[in-house]
Amino acid sequence: MLPVKRAIMVLLSLMVGLFLIVSWLMASLNLEFAENAMGQLRERQITDTFYANLDRINAHHRLMAQSTQGLARAGSLLPQQGAGPQQLDDSLRHALTDFPDSHGSTLWYASGRLPTRYAYRQAQGIAITAVPADEQLQLREWYEKLVAAHASTALADPALNWTAAYYKSSIDSVVISHATLVMGNSGTPIGLATTDWLADDVIRTVSRVEVTPGTFSFLIDHANRNLSSLSAAADQSRAQTLINAVIGLDLHTQLKPQPLPQVISSRQLASPMQQLIQRLNGEDYRLFFSRSRAGMVFGIGVPQAEIDAVLAPMRASNLRIQLIAGVVMLLISALILYLVAGILRQLHTLYTDSLTNLPNRERLLVDLKKSHTASLVLLNIDAFKEINDFYGHRCGDHVIVSLAQALQGHLDSHPEWRGSRLYRMPADELAIWLPGHHDCSSLTPALEQLLTFITSLQVRWEEQPLALNASLGVACSAQGEAADLTGEQLLHGANIALELARMNMESHVFYDARQRVRESYEQNLIGANRLRSALEQNRIVAFYQPILNLSTGRIDKYECLVRMLDEQGEPISPVHFLELAKKVRLYRSLTRRMVDTALERFAGQPWSFSLNLSCDDLLDPELTDYILGQIDRHQVGKRVIFEILESEGIENYTAVRQFIDRAKVLGCRIAIDDFGTGYSNFEHLLRLDVDLIKIDGSLIRQLDSNPTALTLCRGIVQFAQELGMQTVAEFVHSPDVLQRVQALGIQYAQGAAIGMPSAALITDVELD
Repeated sequence: MLPVKRAIMVLLSLMVGLFLIVSWLMASLNLEFAENAMGQLRERQITDTFYANLDRINAHHRLMAQSTQGLARAGSLLPQQGAGPQQLDDSLRHALTDFPDSHGSTLWYASGRLPTRYAYRQAQGIAITAVPADEQLQLREWYEKLVAAHASTALADPALNWTAAYYKSSIDSVVISHATLVMGNSGTPIGLATTDWLADDVIRTVSRVEVTPGTFSFLIDHANRNLSSLSAAADQSRAQTLINAVIGLDLHTQLKPQPLPQVISSRQLASPMQQLIQRLNGEDYRLFFSRSRAGMVFGIGVPQAEIDAVLAPMRASNLRIQLIAGVVMLLISALILYLVAGILRQLHTLYTDSLTNLPNRERLLVDLKKSHTASLVLLNIDAFKEINDFYGHRCGDHVIVSLAQALQGHLDSHPEWRGSRLYRMPADELAIWLPGHHDCSSLTPALEQLLTFITSLQVRWEEQPLALNASLGVACSAQGEAADLTGEQLLHGANIALELARMNMESHVFYDARQRVRESYEQNLIGANRLRSALEQNRIVAFYQPILNLSTGRIDKYECLVRMLDEQGEPISPVHFLELAKKVRLYRSLTRRMVDTALERFAGQPWSFSLNLSCDDLLDPELTDYILGQIDRHQVGKRVIFEILESEGIENYTAVRQFIDRAKVLGCRIAIDDFGTGYSNFEHLLRLDVDLIKIDGSLIRQLDSNPTALTLCRGIVQFAQELGMQTVAEFVHSPDVLQRVQALGIQYAQGAAIGMPSAALITDVELD
């Protein structure tokens, strides 16, 4: 083992050295790549910012054009409707109201039929004024250009509909205007509709760009005028120098066809961004610019130094990062070597039981994964808990160590166990793995010899002899007619066989896949999960079977019966889950749920109702306290009937009678269920102070065909009458049986002839 550990450490040291060299090279390459990636990312951020703001400006252009077109459509209707100045003013007001980002709007008619009016915003609202003659002259010139373009077969330039920034004397402000022809009935131009965009609003719109502290944005109109965020700069002399420099570039002429970028979007195709590196005011700037929908040039200028600033700290810290990374990797490598050395030291103990020095369960699981054909024997020490409890855990450990040593000697000295391995399992179990093909007939002699050896083993504790016995569960990979077990399945099979051996008090049991015990366990687990889910999701419900009072012909009692609803809401009979509920300790929860459901259902109702309790319920103090507490709290004791099933445990009269006495104090009545079969004993009736006898359905359903059943029922009724007890007939499934029940003098009846259990209360019965 030592040479192997030394070789592992040498190889690991070489790997660590190689790892350090490769890591240093990778760190250098990664840092270089990071610098390039950061530069590209920075440029991509600028590009995204540019397109986002260009989209915003184009959106404003589009809305402004739509507003102008809407005004033009309204203006085309006014002459047809014979409208006057008032209707003209209303149309102008509507245009400004519908497009709050515009500052003013104008309707001008070539014929002069309607006055030329201009609506614009002011502090108090919307004002309307006449258009001065010089502005009307400008409108006519613009109109003639647009008419000429409209008549031309060539595609019209959208820029014709937009003006450059100009001074509008009527409002004493600089604006950019958009115009659209007003068309008449015949489709010929009759006038012009315009919408104004205030220059101050333009500057505010383009000034919302944020990339770096020194970034500025601009919008250059058709006349190469620059509306820029620099207008609001603190240093106006420097700002004006930059504005003049951008104007001097004449960017309209710089816009040329460019190759498409690698990542193409619809906006890149519509308005491809172009770049220009220019020295402005003694500083290098990178200009990003493109043409807007209105034919203007939108752009941003970013100082090259600020673009590079994000990379400078990275370049400066590269060496520092590499040095720190190198030191950290050295420390980590040293720690890895230390931990691996520790793991190699502890590897033996990881798969070894500290008490017996045998391989443990984890080692067995690993070995079973490698197994193909083998057998596994699980050995459990009988009455080991009593040894631990009486002599103490030190004695228990001594017994396990002594047995393990003796077993190892036995296995080594007998040829039939050649190649076997002994394992220490949790608690008081040991396991023997035996390779090769084996079956029940070939292993039984060796197992019997092993059990005899254990029985004859002399183990002493404090001079006291301890007799040992064991139970064995055996699983073989070869299963005959059934599918062979894999190595991992051997442990499951041996566990099941050991459980069966202990349950049936046998010395050894072989696992047989044909008995499908494992599948039965699996189904129980699935059923238990379904039952838990049903409880959690309130799918454990009560069904109510009516009980007919034969003297009045009315329903005055109900028997509450448990049902489980499946995921589709269909009821499942209790025969499919009650026994399972007892196995998985959910029976108490079912009883509590039934009690709560019945009390809630019959609160404030006139009918009596019966609850079924088993002897297990009656012998559970916590459950009986809960049941009687709930009945006392709801004050329904006089309407509650407890049906006690005759079964094992009912002979525990003291405990059962204690519950009955407490229940009767609350006014509850007691019935013996299914009387007449099974454990039927008239002594129960005398000793348990019973009020009602429910005659078992196996007798009642034969009343019309079996004289013996009729005689037995007559005897039960007579006995009950003499003791002052009432009788209930179960399983009254036909009118003939019902007539026999009435003839016998039985007071109550239930069954298919009266009504089957249902979620709703059946209150009316029609008897044939």
